[in-house]
Parts: sequence; C-alpha cells; structure tokens
Amino acid sequence: MKPRLQTSLGQHLVLTPQLRQALHLLQLSTVELETEITTAVESNPLLDWEEPESISAQPLSERGNAQDQDDTRRQDHDDTGRDVDAEPAAAWDGDDGWNERGSGGGQGHGDNDGDGDAADRMIQSESLQDHLSWQLHLSTMSARDRNIGVALIDAIDDDGYLRESLDDIVATLLPETRASAGEVAAVLCRVQRFDPVGVGARDLGECLRLQLEPLHVDTPGRAVALLAARDHIERLPKLGAPGLADALGCPPEEAATALQLLRSLDPRPGAQIGNVPHDNYVTPDCVIARQNGVWKVTLAGSHFPRVTIHRGYEQMIQHAGASDAGYLKGRLQEARWLLKNIEARGETLLKVVRCLVRQQSGFLEFGKRALRPLTLREVAEEIGMHESTVSRAVARKWVHTPRGTLSLKDFFDSGVGTEGGGEASSTAIQQMIRSLIEAENPRKPLSDARLADLLKAAGVPVARRTVAKYREALHIVSSHERVRIA
Repeated sequence: MKPRLQTSLGQHLVLTPQLRQALHLLQLSTVELETEITTAVESNPLLDWEEPESISAQPLSERGNAQDQDDTRRQDHDDTGRDVDAEPAAAWDGDDGWNERGSGGGQGHGDNDGDGDAADRMIQSESLQDHLSWQLHLSTMSARDRNIGVALIDAIDDDGYLRESLDDIVATLLPETRASAGEVAAVLCRVQRFDPVGVGARDLGECLRLQLEPLHVDTPGRAVALLAARDHIERLPKLGAPGLADALGCPPEEAATALQLLRSLDPRPGAQIGNVPHDNYVTPDCVIARQNGVWKVTLAGSHFPRVTIHRGYEQMIQHAGASDAGYLKGRLQEARWLLKNIEARGETLLKVVRCLVRQQSGFLEFGKRALRPLTLREVAEEIGMHESTVSRAVARKWVHTPRGTLSLKDFFDSGVGTEGGGEASSTAIQQMIRSLIEAENPRKPLSDARLADLLKAAGVPVARRTVAKYREALHIVSSHERVRIA
C-alpha cells in the first residue's frame, strides 16, 4: 500500500487556557472569586471597575459578554405541583478535572418571603477528606465497600496521593472488615473517579494518567502523553520533546504536543481542596425565595460582573505601534475571557441550583424530614453536565433560603429503600429518629431495636445497627443513658 495524504474533519477537546480558567472560576467560592477579580483588575490595564450606578441600572443580560436570558427562561413544575423557574440556556460544560488554586471574597444579599434568619454562619475550612467522604456517602456501593473507601480516604494525603500500600490498607481494616488487596484496589478505582480528578494516585505518573484518561481519544497529544506518564515520567525533564520522540518512536511535533498537555495537568490535585483560606462568615452565592407560590433562584449581588473593558486602552490599540498593539490585544483577549467565564460561572451555578430546587422543593418547604435522596450523578444527568462539573459547582457554595443560609451540599443525600418501593434519605431518617426520641417516655426510653421497629412500621425498614449509627451521628446517647426519673 502506498503512503498517501488525506484530510479529515473531526472535533478535538483541547485544554485551552480559557477552559482552564473557566474550571478554576467555577470551583471558587464567592469570597475567593472577589479576590480573583481584584487581582485581575490590578494586573490587566484593559480591565476596569464599573461604576456602582451603571451596575444597578444595567441588567445582567447587557453586562460583559452575557447572553440574553429573557428568551431562554421558562417555568417548570416540580413533584409537588409548584412552579420553579427553569434554567437559562446551557452554559459551558467542563467534563474534565483540571483546576488551579485561587482565593477571593464577596458579598451577597437578597429578599425572601420566608421566616428564615439571614444572619451569616460561622464555618470551618473543608478538608480534602471531607470533600471525598461527601462523595463517598453519595456513591452507590455496599456497606463493606464503603468501609474500605473510608480507610482509603483516610490514607490520602493533602496533595491527593495514596502513600500507603494496599496491604497496609487491608491491615487497617482488621478485625472489623476482612478484605483482599484486590477488593481494596477495586474500591480505589471508584475513589479515583472522585473530584478532584487525579486524587488517590499512588505516584505522579498515575496521577497524570488519571487526568488524561477522561479526555477524548482524539485529543492531540493524549496517546503519547499517556505513554510518557506511564513509562518515562522520571526522565521527562531530561528527555525533552526530542528525547521523548526518540524513546517512543513518534514525530517530534507529537512529542511536543504531549509535553504541553502534560504541563497543563495538576501534579497536586488535592491542594485544590485543602488548605484554602476562608473568611469567618458565609457569603451566599445564590438566593432562593418564593414569589407568588413560585420558587425563584437568583445570583447574589456580588456575582454580577463588576468589571468591564477599559474603553480608553481599547481605543489606543488602533493608534499604538506594533509592539504596544500586540501587548494590548493580548491583554484585551484575557479581559474578554475573564468576563465571559465569570458570566458562564454564574449561569452554570444557576442551572445546578435550579435543578436542586426542583428536586428538593419539599426540603425547602418542610425541612430535613422531607429531604429526598439525591446524588451528583442524578443532577449531572438532568442538566447535561459531567459529575465533576456539578461537584465543582457545589463545592464551598452557599444559598440564602427561607430556612436560613445553607450549603449546597445540604441538598444532597444518600437513600434507603422503603417498603413502598421508593427511597428515604438518610437525613430524613435521622430526623424521624430524633422526633421519636423527643416524644419518648423519659422513664422508658426507646431502644435502638424498638426505634428500628417503629421506623419499619412507618415504611422505612432499617437495621438496628443503622439506627445506632444515625443516633450516634445525632450525638444522642443510648437508651439506658437517657433514662430520667421525674
């Protein structure tokens, strides 16, 4: 067969600087976003602060590079028959897991017709283990596999690496759980799919491969980068593109593309979550309020872009010399990317929160007792995004509701099957247990077995040990310690 040249048309996923910035901004909290914007304005002369008068008078659809949202909004109905305003047109969807670290600040406010208190709440900085444990709690797996997952997460360090061997993990599980190294490895594969992508790797090469594998197979440089991460990770600094091309027998251009792709990855994925500075008070990212019986979701005031293109410098580009014009054009493109990605961040956040409101309207109406089982995968499938994108949008985000300021993570929960064929969330079951204990006879408190019988009679069959676990999570002592003689 003679070699020949031919052209083909196809789509490729490339991790551009714009996409990396969009992923980075999405994971930032309101506090971190504010500082990110401030830093950008100070370093880019093409960015300038908007005047407060123009911000309040200008609608969201006319700011920066925002799209017109008036034609894309509609009303849907949730399971209770109430209307919930629908999301705007689909925002960008990042289905990979590459972030950069950042920090910042902001303010949020909004009115509602509920009876909640709008006071800020003190919070603790979320650790990487907290973030991974939350995803493990929402995963569908057996109690045995979940115990193995807990042991694995405890062994992951702040950079996101699993430094202990699988045999050591097996030993830590004894005597409660007897597992083989193969079983631990299988659960580790599940943990390695959590956000941030690359977590749970045992070395740098595996960390980079975990970040490369979700990319489309046609991504330029992906195949060579996978081989380099597997076989030549330690030698890459010395090899360079020419040496890598010789080692793998590929053209130098492909080796250079693979190296560029590898440089765009995060060698310390766990650092994205842990050790992030927080202010002492929560700043809501969104406001959920009910107007005329319809649940409405809006972004808190600080999410509106408060920066704009500096028109003076923009006009200078036409009259500047070649070198100055090149510099200004580059900074102008960066400024436009930032405004577009801030807007995309807000639209993505709105899509996620509106989905949560549709799914958990009962929770907003009646409290934790009405919380439905809901996972990241369900939300991702409904709004057409990847699970890692939803996890990134939910991380360190808060909403002001008629029931107070809540974390977006409060809207998610795992489920327990009921006799009616449905599911009850673990949080709802905990609230049922609390209510039963509060109404018990103090002279004859309810035992865990009796609580399990009462829950089964209510259509929620749970084991006694499950009741004990939930009771301990509520910080309620056992029945013999609750005995009171009036």
